[in-house]
Amino acid sequence: MQLDRIMMVLEYVAAADRPVSATELHKLTEIPKPTCYRALLKLAENGFIEDIEAAGRYSIGRRLRAAVMQGQSNFDVCEATRPFLKEAAGEYDEAVFLSRIRNNGVEIIHVEAPANSRSGFIHPGLGFRPIHACSCSKAILAFAGSDLLKAAMKTPMKQYTDKTLTEIDQLKHDIAQVKVRGYAECLEEIQTGVSSVAVPIFMANVGTIFSIGCIGPVSKFSATRRAEIGASLLGLVGRISQAIQMHAQVAHSAAI
Repeated sequence: MQLDRIMMVLEYVAAADRPVSATELHKLTEIPKPTCYRALLKLAENGFIEDIEAAGRYSIGRRLRAAVMQGQSNFDVCEATRPFLKEAAGEYDEAVFLSRIRNNGVEIIHVEAPANSRSGFIHPGLGFRPIHACSCSKAILAFAGSDLLKAAMKTPMKQYTDKTLTEIDQLKHDIAQVKVRGYAECLEEIQTGVSSVAVPIFMANVGTIFSIGCIGPVSKFSATRRAEIGASLLGLVGRISQAIQMHAQVAHSAAI
């Protein structure tokens, strides 16, 4: 089957405001109905579209929605989330950071510092983080798909401090704890004297491809304080998720 026909079918399904059938696509595209049907089955088989009610009517699928989300530029995602990070940084009086999956790694893409810090703060910097050691990585790793977990298992677990997890079993145990409490921790695993807490940002019908975290000195990040920040961040992620998805929908509508 020609790729251009498959892509045409996919584009019409993505642009439709409701599930569509092979008959409707045949009329819209003038592609033979059997070809439309085969294209739909192939796209559904690969997760790009889905027949939710098993009635032969298709809408965009989880894999395509995830691709759209991951295709958003850092600028767009940061614009959508900046107000929430500023709010959290002011509340905690610590730097708050946003991370995302990128090429089977996790990258910090934006940081908001407290506007009027009362006691100074730690800036985490931007860029990729060790997938086995940083809270932002582990928050995503615990709830993302199996591909990221497989990548983590294959990546050499470099030791940064005497508290860095360097064994697969240690990482698996830590990830299991993240799933139970809902947030991840980095307790001096990258830099002595520095700790962080991060939570996954769950995107409806997509999964977890972002996380938000807070970083500070261990002297201020007691177990009680980390739990407080973790709970607070978990209460914020619903609004952040909505903001990112609304921004993506606006961008998608403008492109059609």
